Amino acid sequence: MGDFTVPKYRYPAQFEGRERELLKRIEEVLLRGGYVLGEEVAEFETRLAAYLGTGHAIGVNSGTDALILTLDALGVGPGDEVVTVANTFHATAQAVARRGAVPVYVDCRDDDFLMDLDQLPAAFTERTRAVILVHMFGRAADVPRAREICRDAGVPLVEDCAQAIGARSAGVRVGTVSAAGCWSFAPSKNLAAAGDAGAVSTGDEELAERLRLLRHFGQPAQNQHEILGYNSRLDTLQALVLLHKLDRLDAWNAARAEVAAAYHARLAHLPLRFQAPGAAPDEHVYHLFQVRAASESVRDGLLAHLVASGVDAVVRYPVPLHRQPALSSGGRGNRSGGFPVAEELARQTLCLPVRPDLDEAELGHVCEAVERYFR
Repeated sequence: MGDFTVPKYRYPAQFEGRERELLKRIEEVLLRGGYVLGEEVAEFETRLAAYLGTGHAIGVNSGTDALILTLDALGVGPGDEVVTVANTFHATAQAVARRGAVPVYVDCRDDDFLMDLDQLPAAFTERTRAVILVHMFGRAADVPRAREICRDAGVPLVEDCAQAIGARSAGVRVGTVSAAGCWSFAPSKNLAAAGDAGAVSTGDEELAERLRLLRHFGQPAQNQHEILGYNSRLDTLQALVLLHKLDRLDAWNAARAEVAAAYHARLAHLPLRFQAPGAAPDEHVYHLFQVRAASESVRDGLLAHLVASGVDAVVRYPVPLHRQPALSSGGRGNRSGGFPVAEELARQTLCLPVRPDLDEAELGHVCEAVERYFR
């Protein structure tokens, strides 16, 4: 058992039994051409929009670019403020900074690790131009309440859905009822490309058209540049990989939920806490499975023990955004200790493997390793 490794990712499992079909289509594209905004990109955009239940999906180069282009399309620029949560991946705030705007942080809740919406109204000023609501670790935030708060303040709501494709909030897919949903299909995600890839979903036709211009040099036709744009197009080969996987996404998410339920049941007797799963089963798609120890020293000891036991556990976001040198300057209230829940989560949480193909032997190995540490 000492050399038994339980990895975070097992990419071959995402292709088993169907890899020949995908490779044939890749070969066709390589020989045919259409590498940039090829017909497979349009096909994936159509199918993704239908899956989500929204009007438009615009493929871009990455989840980070999805955020940057969306903020640009909404008119966010230098001197503006964009409110987001303190315990997210750095790209959320980096996108704000890349537009010349200031990220303003709100602390998260102690139970579900999501933005504390009770604190959101106090973060607004006359310079606030948008809110980015993040669905952390695959758990859907309360989109209807966030929409109401933003509507009352006259501020557009953007959803960072990078970790939560397939999740629902109040019965509706995330990323479909706000101004825009921003998606990442990086290799670690529940729906994973074979490299960088992203998309923006929106029901606003005007916003969708502006995003299509922005991603392609601001040109509606060759050498006709109407606006200052970017080079941020979803690669045709990555669109093929995503098309190959999309129809299995819900089954994979259900398998992740089964692994998470097993962790909850088998580890419930230990001095650990978990992210609240939500009122309905479809509110969490378990991109990451977070366990929370009593202290930083316990967390770090558990992490070292798991790694030594062959379990590919990892700490995500050990430094909150307000303490990151690149993202801390300029924001209001961006000080150490100003966001106590985010600070605690950074010190106390780690992630256990939660692959959809995690088998019973691997699951048992992880749980036994955790139990041995506390014994």
